[in-house]
Amino acid sequence: MTSRERVKKTLNHELPDRVPLDLGSTPVTGICASALSKLRKALGLEDRLVKVQEPYQVLGQVEEDVLDALEIDIVGIEMRNTMFGYPNYRWKPWRTGDGTEVLIGEGFTTTVNERGDTLVYPGGDNSAQPSARMPKGGFYFDTIVRQESIDESQLDPEEWIEGMYPQFTDEDLTHLERQADHLYHNTSRAIIGNFGQGGLGDIALVPGPWVKNPKGIRAPEQWYTAHLLYPEYIKGIFELQTEQILKNLELYRQAVGDKIEAIFISGTDFGAQNGPFISPNLYREMYKPFHQRINQWVHTHTRWKTFFHSCGSVVAFLDDFVDAGVDILNPVQCSAAGMDPKFLKEKYGERLIFWGGGIDTQRTLPFGKSEEVKDQVKERIQIFGKGGGFVFNTIHNIQTGTPVENLVALFEAFKEYRTLH
Repeated sequence: MTSRERVKKTLNHELPDRVPLDLGSTPVTGICASALSKLRKALGLEDRLVKVQEPYQVLGQVEEDVLDALEIDIVGIEMRNTMFGYPNYRWKPWRTGDGTEVLIGEGFTTTVNERGDTLVYPGGDNSAQPSARMPKGGFYFDTIVRQESIDESQLDPEEWIEGMYPQFTDEDLTHLERQADHLYHNTSRAIIGNFGQGGLGDIALVPGPWVKNPKGIRAPEQWYTAHLLYPEYIKGIFELQTEQILKNLELYRQAVGDKIEAIFISGTDFGAQNGPFISPNLYREMYKPFHQRINQWVHTHTRWKTFFHSCGSVVAFLDDFVDAGVDILNPVQCSAAGMDPKFLKEKYGERLIFWGGGIDTQRTLPFGKSEEVKDQVKERIQIFGKGGGFVFNTIHNIQTGTPVENLVALFEAFKEYRTLH
């Protein structure tokens, strides 16, 4: 099978010739730039600087030679602007927190404060307040809360939404269309569209790292408690966001058509290590109606599968996710409470596509021995791959500091065991 055929079968819960592999097609299935730099060298590829595709998490761009070397089956269409609101072009040199030399987009505008922290500015505008900070010696950016004083009697959903999810411009759509045409006609890989605007309440987005003057509740603690203190405010934001999502989804459809197999809708985390962030009842009241509307639109107007990312223990929500029309679950964090791989596959394997779950990136991959890496890869392919419905990927992004010998062991094991399903 070609990669595209393999992924189509997988997403339709049919048995492919082998389990498809993803690395780098989305901002939650990628690899940090410094780890990718080391992997390139281990694979014996051309010695060149890795491009930082997603600066918030400092993710590297998985280029064609890596895709070929690892026989990766999926590529992603990127949005024109990054999480910090600047486009990825006109690459310039930069150094990551661990000292790796990389390339990054020209619009990546930073200063260093008196503590040695790196501050980045929304839209590359250093006349605005910085929107994120990388601590000295750190590896990633943390959003900076720029919340002004709140008048509880004047909370306005329209004010909050301003600048957060504007309608796609002709320039945005031309960018999407060109990528889709290029990838569809020049590769045989399956394509996923990176949309992400359906991340209602995604705490990475709530502070508005690309917005110069965010209004309303932006602090994570206040945002979460607002679900109970000001539920109509939160629902009002979600209503306005969903209206704009549906408009942009239609424009997205016009730009890429049926060239993509799936679309990344949401990155909102509903689970922590030991249980859910919120109660299932609160999910049903605050989120599920909007998820249903979004998924219904996609399924009515396209043949795409909907990709939802949620870390942690989300087993309490899975029946509701299915009922809301979610097709693909990522990252399948098997180390979280109740997320046993065998249980997940047996109960939900015919209703959800598991995209992830291939290996634990908290413990096994960064701290285990190579043989432990190989054993876990083998086990997960045997469990999740049975009968189809499984795209192999690590549990969230491969982190900075992961031993390169473990990365090599990971991909060697996948190549050896990918037909065990």
